[in-house]
Amino acid sequence: MTTPMIQFSEDQAEAWDAVASALEAAGVDILEGSMTPESGSNRVLSVIGKAGSGKTLLLAELYKALEAAGVDLVSGDFEGKRRREKRTLAILAPTNKAASVLRSRGVPATTIHRILYTPVYDPEYERIAEWLTGQGERPKPELLIEMGLTEATLDRAKAFYDLHKSIPAALASAGLRGSDFINGWKRREDPLDIGFVDEASMLDERQFDDLREIFPTLVLFGDPAQLAPVNQSGEMVFERLPDERKHILHRIHRQAEDNPILDLAHMLGDESVTFEQFEREIEKAAAKDDRVVWAERVESDLMARSPVLVWRNATRIRLIHAFRAAHSAPADMMLPGEPLICDGIELPVKHRKKRIDLEARGLIKGAQVIYLGPGKKPGFSRLHVMGAEDPRLSAASIVKIEMPDEEEPFIPFAARMGATFLHGAAVTIHKAQGSQWEDVQVFAPDIYAAYRAGRVEAGIPLWKRLAYVAITRAQHRLLWVVRARLARPSAPLTIDDLPKGGGKLELKAEPQDG
Repeated sequence: MTTPMIQFSEDQAEAWDAVASALEAAGVDILEGSMTPESGSNRVLSVIGKAGSGKTLLLAELYKALEAAGVDLVSGDFEGKRRREKRTLAILAPTNKAASVLRSRGVPATTIHRILYTPVYDPEYERIAEWLTGQGERPKPELLIEMGLTEATLDRAKAFYDLHKSIPAALASAGLRGSDFINGWKRREDPLDIGFVDEASMLDERQFDDLREIFPTLVLFGDPAQLAPVNQSGEMVFERLPDERKHILHRIHRQAEDNPILDLAHMLGDESVTFEQFEREIEKAAAKDDRVVWAERVESDLMARSPVLVWRNATRIRLIHAFRAAHSAPADMMLPGEPLICDGIELPVKHRKKRIDLEARGLIKGAQVIYLGPGKKPGFSRLHVMGAEDPRLSAASIVKIEMPDEEEPFIPFAARMGATFLHGAAVTIHKAQGSQWEDVQVFAPDIYAAYRAGRVEAGIPLWKRLAYVAITRAQHRLLWVVRARLARPSAPLTIDDLPKGGGKLELKAEPQDG
């Protein structure tokens, strides 16, 4: 079996061939560009490797080959009538941030939640969606007039869709809001076809079971050196697959060349390296390359969009308190531009649809959010969900600000139910998995505390797993912070840097519904 024009390393070529063979057995021949109907049998395999080993490159090339073979992409935005002769692919990530990282590299990824829950379109707008996706005829002018659209706005939506492959964003470009064309969300009942899952180290057993139920052919892409999900004994779901289904990528030195952050990450794989030796190497790297910084203090300017990564909750809470104090944030209110982390959704069972609405728009546990200001109703907040394709919404919110040395968090304002949030100026390294930022600050005293604790997870010292995950979150620059100091902000908090995205959807979880 041959590989595409790009020059793969030997281990990448082996993984490519293994995935291609599984796809061929499922009825999709990416070499010949031919397809047959689904075979019905189940296949799960994994492609695993550390940072810089080429997992994303391989995933992107497989996507291109499947697209060239005529496989349709399922994004979770809209699905028309399924035809048996057509084959489909969904590219998934556990979080919005992880999905946005893939999208920034040309891979049209969506979140697992957006595949588990599908939108219910208004029938009139469904006709437009079917036309945009090539499954129906162009809507008649009289229908457009009824919907308040023109031929020009429809052409604009088509041009947008052809470029970005997003139905909601295309309709938003025509001046529509999500609430105009989406009536709600429902749990997926019918299975799909081929699924690629990035950041598979974050999958827990329940998610893995859901995915196996939906996708007859499932390929997991993951990093075995990251932190396993909490309460999973340090083991990742792909590690329990038979050896013949695990395809390991080793570091590709030519891709990692001249990347000091990756060099530091792979140094942690050396069993003999101690914390002190590792810090000396960071100092050396910082002296030679401005992409590594030996920082004497935390930069508060970065914390609004790129949280400080820590191990201990006590450190996280103190850094958040210091950040708010530096910005003179009142104790009883939030400032526009403050970062939040979604901590879940508190809604009774009878409001299941509202929960689905919130989750489908990106408010899943661990989502990074920016506070834009109060909503029109008491307890509501206007929010920007980082990494979401349609990022702006208004939702009933419960904001908890934890205080140093106090068990109970301070709640500046809250609805009686809705999405719950913690402050996001600092986060634990566990919660940072799957995300990447241009600049990342790692609080080194916490890594040293893990080193002194002597804990081991799945045979690897915990401090090395923590350091590896933390530093590989940096896309361009790593700041290794060695002192518990905070630099004063150079400017007030702002929201002017945030893209507005598509149409705004008001998510009505009324505070009085109790």
